[in-house]
Amino acid sequence: MDQVVGVSHECDFPNQANERPRVTHCPVHNAGLSSREVDEWVRRALRENGTIYAIDEPLLRKLRPDVILTQKLCDVCAVGYGTVAQLAETLPGPPKVVNLEPSSLSDIFDDIRRVAELCDVPERADKVIAELSDRIEGVRRRANRIVHRPRCFLMEWVDPPFCSGHWAPEIVEIAGGYDPLGRKHQPSVQIEWQEVLAARPDVVVLALCGYDINRARRDYAILQHLPDFDNVPAAQSGKVYVVDASAYFARPGPRVVDSLEILAGIVHPTEFPEFVSHGADDPRVVRVG
Repeated sequence: MDQVVGVSHECDFPNQANERPRVTHCPVHNAGLSSREVDEWVRRALRENGTIYAIDEPLLRKLRPDVILTQKLCDVCAVGYGTVAQLAETLPGPPKVVNLEPSSLSDIFDDIRRVAELCDVPERADKVIAELSDRIEGVRRRANRIVHRPRCFLMEWVDPPFCSGHWAPEIVEIAGGYDPLGRKHQPSVQIEWQEVLAARPDVVVLALCGYDINRARRDYAILQHLPDFDNVPAAQSGKVYVVDASAYFARPGPRVVDSLEILAGIVHPTEFPEFVSHGADDPRVVRVG
C-alpha cells in the first residue's frame, strides 16, 4: 500500500485503500437504483458513451503514477483498457499501463505475480500464491472424497437473470458442486428464467456482481416472485444463500480463495463445517431460503 498513490471508486480493501485519492467515478455507484434500473442504465451508457465511468484526469496528472493497473475483462466492472491507455499517453512519463484480464484461478495467480514483479517484490507473490494454493488444494482433496455433486446455480444478477462466468464455475467445481448454467472461463451472460427452472438447481447462491450481501438480501425478494420459484429444488429445501460478491466472488484477487471456502460450506456443510454461515449477521454468507 505504501506504493499506491490512487485507487478507483470501488477500491475498499484493505482498509488503507479508503485513504487514497479516488481517480474514477461512476454515477450509478451507490445511486439507490433497483437491479432492473442498474441494468438498463449500464446498457444505455455503454451504447451511448462506450463507458460507464469517468476518470479524474487532473487528479491523475497530479499523482504522476509510474504504473496504472487496468483491465480488458469487462466494460461494466471497471474503466476499459483503451480509455486508460489513451489517457496515459498524455501523462508525464508516460506511466506503464498494465492490463489484468484473468478468467481462471491460474490467471489470477499469474496476475498476482505480474503485479509483484512490477512493484519489485516478486518474493511476496511466491509466498501469497503458495499459501492460497495450499488452501485450494485442501478444499479440493476433501471435496473429491464426496460422490454427490449438487447442482449449484451461482447467480450474478437477478433482474434480469445472469449466470456466472470466468473463475466462478471453476470454484464451484473445486468446492464439490456443479453449476449447470455457468460459463467456465467465459464471460457471464443474461439467461432466461426458464433456463434456471429447467436446470433444477439444488442450491442457489446470489452473488450479485459488484454488490454486497445487503443488496443480495433485497434482491432475494425479487427472486422469490419469479414464476414457479417455489418449484425450484433449492427453494423447496431452503438452500438459497446470499453472499458478499463485492468482497469475494466478483473480484479476481487473493480473496477468491475465501469465495471457494464459502462455497464449500454452502455445498457440503457437513464436510466443511468451519466455512458454514454463522447466521443472519454473517457478513460473508447468509442462508435465506
